[in-house]
Amino acid sequence: MTHSYKIHFFHLIWSTKNRQSWISSEVQPRLYSYMGGIIKNYDAKLLEIGGMQDHVHLLIKLNSLDKFSSLVRDIKSSSSLWMHKNFPALRDFAWQEGYGSFTVSYSILENIQEYIRNQEQHHASISFDEEYLKFLNLHQVKVDQRFVLG
Repeated sequence: MTHSYKIHFFHLIWSTKNRQSWISSEVQPRLYSYMGGIIKNYDAKLLEIGGMQDHVHLLIKLNSLDKFSSLVRDIKSSSSLWMHKNFPALRDFAWQEGYGSFTVSYSILENIQEYIRNQEQHHASISFDEEYLKFLNLHQVKVDQRFVLG
């Protein structure tokens, strides 16, 4: 084989710092659009984005793993700065320090997209903390309980 072909799908999850409810219905569409632009600048594709006032889920398609850490760091840092600039009342807005990243098989992309689209329904009965721990356990991520929800 003379060429390498690769594609990677990731479900990313992170919350606002201290689970603050910063992402109102007024802010959400603009923030999500801005985050999508950052992803596009990395030659990646945002397949789905959704969340609640205190967290976000992204499903992204990425060709190069070399850019992954930079992409996540840029999404979080640039969107924080953007929030401060465009919503002065949210000058204390910040994302949590860490994030969850879960690989996704092509065969279940639609299921993950549907899950992300239905965040309000999911969170009628489960908190972000419970949801996040569920994902970590499902993917058998070993965590230190003292720091996982920071």
